[in-house]
Amino acid sequence: MIVFDLGCSRGHRFEAWFRDGSSFDQQRSDREIACPMCGDREIAKAPMAPHVATTVRHADASHEKKDRRIEVRKFLERVRQHVETTCDYVGASFPEEARRIHYGESDARGIYGEADHKEAKELRDEGIDVHPIPWLPKRSS
Repeated sequence: MIVFDLGCSRGHRFEAWFRDGSSFDQQRSDREIACPMCGDREIAKAPMAPHVATTVRHADASHEKKDRRIEVRKFLERVRQHVETTCDYVGASFPEEARRIHYGESDARGIYGEADHKEAKELRDEGIDVHPIPWLPKRSS
């Protein structure tokens, strides 16, 4: 596994893990990578600097990363709540239902469900606007 610092065309920076460099290249060319802040698919590797720090700097960087992770997690929890309250869950029939809506065979509405990378790419190739969302498990209070 390898982690890359990535950036979208709107200036957001984020980290993402990939099996290897070629996996990143393939997913990027298939437009399967989306900015977790805005959904933009124009993604590029951001400049990365080696991490050389004193213990004080390391502690500061560690706190910054933790704060950023908390902020991203809260954002993704809000996205999940919004999707669940405003869209219909269609499960594994997501690709078929997205096509029915796109081609006017079903009422237009927001839906969510499951699709693998291949299915999502096929939908995008047909001009159907789909976005993968990193779906965090619900936390118990």
